[in-house]
Amino acid sequence: MIRTRSWAAARASALGTGRGPALALPVLWLLVVGCWQLACPPAADDAVGPRIATGAAFLLAVGCLTYAGRAGAARELRRVQEVADAAQRVLLRPPPPRIDGLTVAAGQLCADGDGGASVGGDLYEVMATQYGVRVVMGDVRGHGLGSLGAVAAVLGSFREAVHDEPGLAGVLRRLERALQRHLRERARAEHPSGCAAEPENPLAEEFVTVLLLEIRPDGQVFALNCGHPWPYRLCGGAEELLPGDPLPPLGSFPLPAELPLHSCTRLLPGEALCLHTDGASDARDRAGRFFRLQEVLARAALDTPLSPAAVIHCVQRELLRHTGGRLADDVALLVLRNDRVCVPAQPGAVGAARARH
Repeated sequence: MIRTRSWAAARASALGTGRGPALALPVLWLLVVGCWQLACPPAADDAVGPRIATGAAFLLAVGCLTYAGRAGAARELRRVQEVADAAQRVLLRPPPPRIDGLTVAAGQLCADGDGGASVGGDLYEVMATQYGVRVVMGDVRGHGLGSLGAVAAVLGSFREAVHDEPGLAGVLRRLERALQRHLRERARAEHPSGCAAEPENPLAEEFVTVLLLEIRPDGQVFALNCGHPWPYRLCGGAEELLPGDPLPPLGSFPLPAELPLHSCTRLLPGEALCLHTDGASDARDRAGRFFRLQEVLARAALDTPLSPAAVIHCVQRELLRHTGGRLADDVALLVLRNDRVCVPAQPGAVGAARARH
């Protein structure tokens, strides 16, 4: 499991380390000026020249100290951001462009709410299994470095469970157990004195919305939804799929004994699904107007043939234009187009098959 610190902790560390060499020369200069002031005080006749020289020397030393401190902090902050970006690239690896007859494209925009840490709390993954192509799209509460631990727990569990569990219900329960383990370990790490025993409700305010999809070889799409926005079906327009009420987000309440598996739609060849996080649908402009995600998707779906990468590029461009480039929340997008070809059975092949039986 990847352990991460909050952005505030990382910033405090950056401000307090790695600046010794940069500060050595300004501090030495300040000491020299102080010694010179003590050893050679100004003349008793209040001469202006020596006083101006002393003041200028002190101002120069203070300016050098300030510049060196800010430069050192900026270098450390860049280093922290590089580490965070590398960790996120490992966690959110780009999906393959084609997987089991589906063309896939993904994109992410991170809210810059932590003073420069371009790290998001959204997650997605697409994997081909013996049960069909399984997809997860999720959104960890909040964004920044603190969300990476939950992202790692959910994605790591999903990548194993999709191959082991014959049903989506089993996959979802595995995700819940992984998230609970992560929250308990984080609670012990942040409050060791209060976690000698098993915490009853660790980090109750932490939760993850999750949408699980299973796209079977015949194009049938089944889903389990824990508080996440439903996807859109793209076929000459954009239709929001609303097969039923979602469950509460993972981490907020225990999963019920029965998990309703929703039959969403049948994805025909050439049609696509667009999964997204609520950062897209909830984005607002300066006047407080919501981003019209469905309208933008409908325009993008008019292109023939429909390109998943072009759809994501169009949504991101319009989203940044709508918000003026200032996002309040992370945005993740995932588009899957069915490129499987339905070949009708040939009469001779049908007769031969009947003869064999």
